[in-house]
Amino acid sequence: MAAETHLVDVGALFAVAAVAGLLASRIDQSVIPFYIVAGMLSGPYVLGTVDIPALLGIDVLPHGETLALDGQSEFIHLGAELGIVFLLFFLGLEFNLERLLAARHRIGKAGSVDLAVNFGAGLLLGFVLFESLLAALLVAGVVYISSSAIITKSLIDLGWIANDEANPMLGTLVYEDLFIAIYLAVVSALVLGGGDVGEALGSIGVAIGFILALLILVQFGTAWFQRSLETDSNEFLVLRALGILVLIAGAALALGVSEAVAAFFVGMAFSATDHVHDLEQLLEPVRDVFAAIFFFWIGLETNPQLFAGVAGLIAVAVIVTTPTKLLSGYLGGRIYDLDERRSLRVGLGMTTRGEFSLIIASIAVAGAGGAIAEPVATRIYAFTVGYVLVMSILGTTFMQYADRIEAVLVPRLEARSGAVSSGD
Repeated sequence: MAAETHLVDVGALFAVAAVAGLLASRIDQSVIPFYIVAGMLSGPYVLGTVDIPALLGIDVLPHGETLALDGQSEFIHLGAELGIVFLLFFLGLEFNLERLLAARHRIGKAGSVDLAVNFGAGLLLGFVLFESLLAALLVAGVVYISSSAIITKSLIDLGWIANDEANPMLGTLVYEDLFIAIYLAVVSALVLGGGDVGEALGSIGVAIGFILALLILVQFGTAWFQRSLETDSNEFLVLRALGILVLIAGAALALGVSEAVAAFFVGMAFSATDHVHDLEQLLEPVRDVFAAIFFFWIGLETNPQLFAGVAGLIAVAVIVTTPTKLLSGYLGGRIYDLDERRSLRVGLGMTTRGEFSLIIASIAVAGAGGAIAEPVATRIYAFTVGYVLVMSILGTTFMQYADRIEAVLVPRLEARSGAVSSGD
């Protein structure tokens, strides 16, 4: 159960996040790693272990753990969930159903390549590292799924959202999110239900049924969504949009379906209305505030002390899975008939892992001592947190410095393509 949140904790969260954002902008870096590191430094695993007021001889401030922020506090935990919801909602606004259906063959091909390369590599890696089929299945999910939240935020911040490379990236994210909705239902039942296949099939049925219901709502509910936002008041427009979005996302979560997937479909539904521009203008600051809380929360939940015991595993995973994502992303770009430069950008942008990987790690911990041995679950959790932190920083850095990387690699890719064409 989430802990109580005091107003001063919320104020401290926003103040620290604001300083982190200011620092990132001053040195022209992505804010995402700064939010994560700021959260880590403010959490119980760093600030909670150092009695700064005692060191400074200040008695009026709380000491030790009471000074640190708690990622499980009600406001922060709920704010982080809303951050995922808003980020995926905006992704849906940019990707309406007609566009999705028109690109379904390319999405299918690019998504299948991404799945085969990265999930396959994850299965092999997980089995080698943990010598367990269930652990391998968990690791496969951790290293396969890119971070929709971080990638969407980076696309918007860098102005790539309207570029050609955004199409294969968003299409592959849709494929991954749909796959992971079913995957989460399966692994939750296997890990938490002690390997009950019948319960897994039931969870899959619920997830598929909910997603189909959302698809029908998006396809045939445009007139209703249009009428629901017909008002001259910005206040009422925001309230109505939030009411629909958060209610549907909450219902999905209550049924064991990803709230991110639900938010994506709600965004697609609103994308077919005449209110897209108003929603983007009015909700953008709300999205950015809760997205900051989400990335800050990742840091709060991260115990850097756990990294020491799994540093080697993290290094191996980064070395193995960074090239696989670069390769599958590049091939995805080529499937969309993009040139070498934009295809490389797709690969660079897809390397980030984030929220879903952490959810999978949480499932492993929740099932510790049952279907999965407690030491293995603990190591998977520590491995995942460290891996996500490294990949989130690496992925956003790749996107930030894409121009410099392209200057080195694109001429070689073009020369290779020319050589292959000449050979043909």
